[in-house]
Amino acid sequence: MPEPADHAGIRDLTPRQIVAALDRHIIGQDAAKRAVAVALRNRWRRQRLPADLREEVAPKNILMIGPTGVGKTEIARRLSALVGAPFIKVEATKYTEVGYVGRDVESMIRDLVKAAVSEEERAARQAVGEQALSAAEDRLLEALLPAPRSAPASAAAAPGAATRERLRKKLRAGELDAREVEIEVRVSSPQLAGIFTSMGDAEAAGELQEAIESMMPRRTARRRVTVAEARRLLADECAADLIDREAAVRRALDKAQNLGIVFIDELDKLVAKGSAHGPDVSREGVQRDLLPFIEGASVTTRWGLVRTDHILFIAAGAFSQARPADLLPELQGRLPIRVELKSLGAAEFERILTEPAGSLTRQAVALMATEGVELVFRPEAVRRLAQIAAEANARTQNIGARRLATVMEKLLEELSFSAPERRGQQVTVDERMVNQRLAGIIEDADVARFIL
Repeated sequence: MPEPADHAGIRDLTPRQIVAALDRHIIGQDAAKRAVAVALRNRWRRQRLPADLREEVAPKNILMIGPTGVGKTEIARRLSALVGAPFIKVEATKYTEVGYVGRDVESMIRDLVKAAVSEEERAARQAVGEQALSAAEDRLLEALLPAPRSAPASAAAAPGAATRERLRKKLRAGELDAREVEIEVRVSSPQLAGIFTSMGDAEAAGELQEAIESMMPRRTARRRVTVAEARRLLADECAADLIDREAAVRRALDKAQNLGIVFIDELDKLVAKGSAHGPDVSREGVQRDLLPFIEGASVTTRWGLVRTDHILFIAAGAFSQARPADLLPELQGRLPIRVELKSLGAAEFERILTEPAGSLTRQAVALMATEGVELVFRPEAVRRLAQIAAEANARTQNIGARRLATVMEKLLEELSFSAPERRGQQVTVDERMVNQRLAGIIEDADVARFIL
């Protein structure tokens, strides 16, 4: 069956290929990678079913269990990037039960749709980019070289056209970027909706503002800016005029409903501890509010009605003070796939420092190269760094791989400060340097608690 045109963004990736793609950025956690790979492949499979059966196939939502800093968020984020699926990450603790002051659970779906609309509009603008830039150049040339009003068109056409083309070449070559020019640009309507923000959340205020702008005539103003800035402003305006915004919104709604991924972090914090008073009072209520959306419900957004039946929900939590079994039974049933992510040790840290495409050591080398400093990491230095990070996690608070960023910054603190004066030098990070900069801190538990 041919792939539906609306879902052309779904790539034909096998579970093995998905895991391999995740391996380039995330070390270990094979069970979690396999679970999300199957979930993603099932979305591709669903699109190839007959229409009547396609609606019956619901996504198998996932619960990731593991301490902080082991890759839960990164797995979900990289997964969505593989197919360009709309993706948002939310913290479960920022939502409150309906009736309490705070954000309601529905807003996460609105945020997902907003992200999908923004991405589709960006893609639509990119598709008409060259056409918009050409139109912007014409408007800019009119500002730089206005056509004479009194002279007959036939008399000024030939020389004017030649001058205009010479000016266009200079414009495209960037020779006029620093020159100032006066242009007419659109300006936003006054923020009338701001006065209502205190009466509701920002989402309601934004919808009101958009409604006001749609009813009011477009306002323009003359601005004096550089040619480079004028080209950017005019290109944005021209692109907005060229795209079919309604079509972009339709594609976005379809993608959000059929490909959207919502990652809910800190789900374990919704388990009430002890007495049901104070800040814990609405936590179980948030769980109840989550139920209909994970199962399938309709949410009204400023762009239209959105069904959540086929949105993939990936929930995560450390569950160190609570257990998954402490969640509401109904919520547990809506998260049928459970994977446990393992704590990371020195061996994993050593791989994380070197193997991923954007590893911390490669980032540090590239950053120092901008200052003309050649930074070299010895293998034994990387191994010692990993050991120190693991020791810091064991002695203080276990924050997983995030500890690596802390020890790396402390290690290179002096070099980062003096790098502009060390242009042309080569700096080698060996085990001796690592011990000098970090070992003393590790030995003093009290100091390590505050520095690492």
